[in-house]
Amino acid sequence: MTVHLHQEDLPADALGPGPVAVDTETMGLITPRDRLCLVQISDGRGDEHLVRFAPGSDYAAPNLRAVLADPGRLKLYHFARFDLAAIKHYIGVMAAPAYCTKTASRLIRTYTDRHGLKELVRELLGQEVSKQQQSSDWGAPDLSEAQKDYAASDVRYLHAMRTILDERLAREGRTALAQACFDFLPARAELDLAGWPEIDIFAHV
Repeated sequence: MTVHLHQEDLPADALGPGPVAVDTETMGLITPRDRLCLVQISDGRGDEHLVRFAPGSDYAAPNLRAVLADPGRLKLYHFARFDLAAIKHYIGVMAAPAYCTKTASRLIRTYTDRHGLKELVRELLGQEVSKQQQSSDWGAPDLSEAQKDYAASDVRYLHAMRTILDERLAREGRTALAQACFDFLPARAELDLAGWPEIDIFAHV
């Protein structure tokens, strides 16, 4: 298990075929204001790749862009809505089709209101994830080893969790409902970017 840090793009031969786990780190939670600093990506085979973008980056990243834009490659996220919006706003592609472990958790783990990555990894895989670096400065000139490990851990477990969540969704007859939610995620991200972040457009009032 190795964490690879790259500047401005992913090497062309970094990933194997199949689904990839994706996450982002930004300067804050308001996408147009708080720039994209890091994209984490893993093919689930043991290594994690961190692609770092400098202040003023043009976010060209042709190799990363090709992977994210590939309609034949499933992207796994935890809270896909945020990552899809950040990637679309800065890199310029909708990184779909998407699978969201947080959405799946909310559909199947109805016995709890704790759907964070830390809680999911602990329950489903028996592993511990440190969230200590979650609110750190991702735009700093140099990333600490703790930051790099934290960022890598955000994509390290998504493939394994998807397998377990899919089994539970099938068991409870919610696979089709989950897929419908996943299919809507790009539109939800577009709504966020267009100015409807906290408004339920399906609400009566």
